[in-house]
Amino acid sequence: MEKRFYKVYVPVTLDVDSDGNIYPRSIVWEDGHVYEIDRLKYRCRAASTKVGGCGMRYTVMIEGKETYLFEEDGRWFVEAKDAS
Repeated sequence: MEKRFYKVYVPVTLDVDSDGNIYPRSIVWEDGHVYEIDRLKYRCRAASTKVGGCGMRYTVMIEGKETYLFEEDGRWFVEAKDAS
């Protein structure tokens, strides 16, 4: 069975250095749980092939798992797996 995904907009805590580079530090999930970003691995302009949208894609490590965090027009989202 194919996994389905949906777009979840999340609040993000981030740092910005003097050159304007953005470093996301944590996200707040729909239930209020705060997930710390352990490491920023990579960033590039890319599209989300699972839920649509295009912007800056940050490849991050959260709790030992690699995931994508997207920034699109000032809003942040992740590709969440549908539980059904």
